[in-house]
Amino acid sequence: MFNDTSTPLSLLATRRSGKPRDLVAPGPDAAQLDQMLAIAARTPDHGKLAPWRFVVIDDRDALSRLLADAYRAERPQAPRGDIDALDQFARQAPTLVVVLSSPVTSSPIPLWEQELSAGAATMNLLHAAHALGFAAGWLTGWPTFSDAVRDGLGAAPERIAGFVFIGTPSRPLDERPRPDPARTVSHWPNMG
Repeated sequence: MFNDTSTPLSLLATRRSGKPRDLVAPGPDAAQLDQMLAIAARTPDHGKLAPWRFVVIDDRDALSRLLADAYRAERPQAPRGDIDALDQFARQAPTLVVVLSSPVTSSPIPLWEQELSAGAATMNLLHAAHALGFAAGWLTGWPTFSDAVRDGLGAAPERIAGFVFIGTPSRPLDERPRPDPARTVSHWPNMG
């Protein structure tokens, strides 16, 4: 069973993202989304800077236009299939939150730590969505790295950390391969 909410440890041990294209209504209502965003903000944050922002996308038509216009500006000869794929991207799942890394450049806290906090806030958003009985998927891709898309949602020096799609799975979630702890965990000093 994925996203088992019976205990906090069960949820963490069984957490599985949903593919945004497979997430359908119902999505969270306004109160549930507010709760998710409040939980997402409860993240490690050296200096109490809140170096991230959440942009709730209320108008998918406008987002689709932003993506298409930004893409065409970079690639004037873009094939129709690319534009259609961006439109589909913009319309996945009933709820979409864009997380921006929003560094406080005047702070002595290193940028890297602020960016890590934005990633942690994004992960907390996924955990909160799953804890409330939904599924979520964190996507990046071309829109994440487009300055024009970023400028439509924020401003430099902000960067898009990701697009978090939230909804109800339309089919059972699939497991994916997980790393072998023997390859990802080491002990120091090496005792043998």
